[in-house]
Amino acid sequence: MMQHGGNIYKYAKELDCEPGEIIDFSSNINCYAPDMQIDCSSRLVTKYADSNYPELKSAIARNYKTASENIALYNGATAAIYALLASLKGKEVTLYAPLYGEYEKAALAAKKDIYKINRIEDIDTEVAKKSIVVFVNPATPEGSFYDLEELFLLWKKKKCTIIVDESFIEFEKHKSLKNQIDDYKKLYIIQSFTKFYACAGVRIGAVFSHKKNIRSLHTPLWNISSFDALFLKQRLEDAAFKEASHTTHKEQKEQLQTILKESGLFDTIVASEANFILTQSSHATQLFEHLLAHKILVRSCESFDYLDNSWLRFAVKDNAAQEKLKKALDAFA
Repeated sequence: MMQHGGNIYKYAKELDCEPGEIIDFSSNINCYAPDMQIDCSSRLVTKYADSNYPELKSAIARNYKTASENIALYNGATAAIYALLASLKGKEVTLYAPLYGEYEKAALAAKKDIYKINRIEDIDTEVAKKSIVVFVNPATPEGSFYDLEELFLLWKKKKCTIIVDESFIEFEKHKSLKNQIDDYKKLYIIQSFTKFYACAGVRIGAVFSHKKNIRSLHTPLWNISSFDALFLKQRLEDAAFKEASHTTHKEQKEQLQTILKESGLFDTIVASEANFILTQSSHATQLFEHLLAHKILVRSCESFDYLDNSWLRFAVKDNAAQEKLKKALDAFA
């Protein structure tokens, strides 16, 4: 069973090829990824960084219109998830599923009692008072964006600790809940920078919350590298990158939708407000193997709650990759 996207190394071994030969539609990384010039001189790497990362936090704060004191940095969003759930005192965790699988693993590691709500069919199910609720928005694996205003009010009324993961929110400029962290002190926002800023190899994630919560998290010293911090700071300050990303995403997503629809191979193509598209096909297992034989890796979604191996997800990629996908789909018989 495929647990995560992006494992081109496993499938390269199966195909006896180099990982770089595989076109990876299983990982949801911004398809606009221009090269950057980074000063990686000995001055950068031989000295300890300021463990508070003030320059990077200032850049993040400006970008997300918050204060540096509302930000805790981690070695990737997954590390942030594990650290946050381990730090919270509540015993009951409600996961609005399906969602990113590491939330369940992190809750289990923190010895929490896990409850699940099927957000697709039973989103209005009540949650326990003072419980921890987790909601990914836009959601994975299908990319739905939810207006959480009503749920947010209900969660607050029940004095819940709220974790909202907004890792895919920037692709289509959706409204964030980060502006609520000072008003509701039990709100935490998880943010991966990997997705929109096209840097899966740069491991930085963040928790946004009230400053008192951030101080209580006690992040480790030097938990991200100087190189990672410099890379992300430059990306965040590059307005042209953001503009080009939004333009490219819109064009390539429309192209991918057309390719999938015109192939005639999918019974369901789910409308998405993120940089990936979920599909269902009675031929999904054969399609997965067929595409893999063409060195194209897609995400089989049976590891997600309430889904099975008839569901495949395709990340939005550049024109060259999507043209190869079209040819491979056309060759399926």
